[in-house]
Amino acid sequence: MAVARALQPPESQHPATGQNVPRPRVLDGALAAYEHQLLLYRRTWRGSIFGNFAQPALFLLAMGVGLGSYVDQANSSTMGGVSYLQFLAPALLASSVMQTSVFQSTFPVIGGFHWVRRYLAMYATPLTPDAIAFSQLAWTATRATMVGAIFALVAVLFGAAPLVGIMLAVPVGTLTGLAFAAPVAAFMATQRDTTAFSNLWRFGITPLFLFSGTFFPIEQLPEQIRWVAWFLPLWHGVVVCRALSLGTFMAELPIMLVHLAILVTVAAVGTVAMFVMFRRELAQ
Repeated sequence: MAVARALQPPESQHPATGQNVPRPRVLDGALAAYEHQLLLYRRTWRGSIFGNFAQPALFLLAMGVGLGSYVDQANSSTMGGVSYLQFLAPALLASSVMQTSVFQSTFPVIGGFHWVRRYLAMYATPLTPDAIAFSQLAWTATRATMVGAIFALVAVLFGAAPLVGIMLAVPVGTLTGLAFAAPVAAFMATQRDTTAFSNLWRFGITPLFLFSGTFFPIEQLPEQIRWVAWFLPLWHGVVVCRALSLGTFMAELPIMLVHLAILVTVAAVGTVAMFVMFRRELAQ
């Protein structure tokens, strides 16, 4: 009996209800909140699975095969001696994962706080703000990995990348997505409508998608603004994914580690900010 009592979670006064409730262990609460996200997706996955395959196929067909044929005829040396399709595929993987991660951190987050109020309902249980924030971030990472893996499969079917190289790029794509998802979720937790989301996409995500080396090397940008790429997390993800896909990662290992370190730092800082904002918003 003593052992059983010792294994029971301690009770604490819940800040939202004022009642004494069992407080689950941090990991148990986080996993329970994540399971909730998984159960929600089990009811809606059929509506997204086609788009997950169609989007990379259409991108690679239109940009890589269609436009790429003209680029290859004009000057393939601009892409380092590889075809435009091979140059484009890993960058599109990182970009697509980034966009998916940002979307998962906008409407679901603002809805969880202010529309559906799902987070408030979860907080009325013994779940802590950290567990709720973890579930959101972990589910975003899961969705990012799923989208990246599907994109990698389509790229292999198109002959745009070797299987091993592009699959190694998937976790880097997920890391790139988290570098965006965490700070965006922290920001969206403070919003009350979609105005900020529209501005974020219009003035942030779209320019990043176009000018982070996805469609052309940043060396083609004017030298005066080329240095800005170092402040764009997507560019670091694109560079590493491309190096893994093209097999040049080990030859450029020192600079690749710098790119990865920057992504990890941005994701870590964003995660801390996200946890802080979830605690603040749920405690109000």
